[in-house]
Amino acid sequence: MAVMSKVTLRIIAEKSGMSKYAVSRALSGKDGVSEATRQRIMEVADELGYERPTPPSQSEVVAIFDDRDHVNAELHSQILAGLQREAGRLNYDLRSHWLHHGGSIEDVLRNAGAVFAINVSDETAKRAIEASGVPVVHSGWTGPLAQVDVVGGTDHGSGEAVVNHLHTLGHREIVYVHGTGDLRGRRVRLSGARVAAEVTGTTIHDLSWEEDSSFSEAFTRLLRKNVRPTALFCAHDTLAMAVVTDLLSRGWRIPQDVTIIGFGDFTPARLVSPPLTTVRVKGQEMGRTLARIMHLRTTDADWPGVPLQIRVVNELIVRSTCGPPPTVHPLDREPRA
Repeated sequence: MAVMSKVTLRIIAEKSGMSKYAVSRALSGKDGVSEATRQRIMEVADELGYERPTPPSQSEVVAIFDDRDHVNAELHSQILAGLQREAGRLNYDLRSHWLHHGGSIEDVLRNAGAVFAINVSDETAKRAIEASGVPVVHSGWTGPLAQVDVVGGTDHGSGEAVVNHLHTLGHREIVYVHGTGDLRGRRVRLSGARVAAEVTGTTIHDLSWEEDSSFSEAFTRLLRKNVRPTALFCAHDTLAMAVVTDLLSRGWRIPQDVTIIGFGDFTPARLVSPPLTTVRVKGQEMGRTLARIMHLRTTDADWPGVPLQIRVVNELIVRSTCGPPPTVHPLDREPRA
């Protein structure tokens, strides 16, 4: 009989006349079915050409982090913590490799039976991972329609949610503090913000600057164009820290004069005064999801045979830097005598 391209537990159950539960118990060697039933199911599985997937061995799971851009350092630590927690529960011995530490990526992959690729953008590393032929689950940005499993956050939705929240509070002119560089996540968050701005009739100003400049200089140039923003949405919490410091030095009150929202909910967001309103990226949950997807991909015959993109939904955390717009903009107040 010809071997089917993908023999699932459901197909074996239909062919054998048994329940899917019985098939699962029989093929996994667990109790709950009689020996006669187990034998019948095994015969049908062999006839159909079923090959039970094998999970990666304990010494063969490696997480590779592309950490040359230190802006993601805390997120990477969160993802690793989630991976370690779930890998421990699944009895996998997880190894981690950080690309900036150097060493041959081929050596890292030589004994790998499965790989987690975390924000890997280095082309040499990407080619080596692809050529390894082992199961891979990615976190971060991949190519358009890349045929790989990906776990990520909700950047576009975060941009939409922030602008919608600000609009509800009464803000109509918002600055998106983009910063330096051309990071894809920041562009995607801006895209989401612009979608919400178009729907709500809100104005978005994209504020970026060169490496040899600063937020303070760029913001001053924007204000000289008679722009009167009442809220600033920062592409990352580290940018928000600089924004808070600069605006306080100008005599602007937060949130009475201006609202500040960050992105990430990293440690500084909870330590700054006033505590920062921000979008929480759930790094530990991403790590746990990465491990679960790998486990299901390598052990569950009924797991979908097509690549999946799974998004761990970010969350808006409202703290003390967020409020309604001022009645009088700080630039339009009468100077104190």
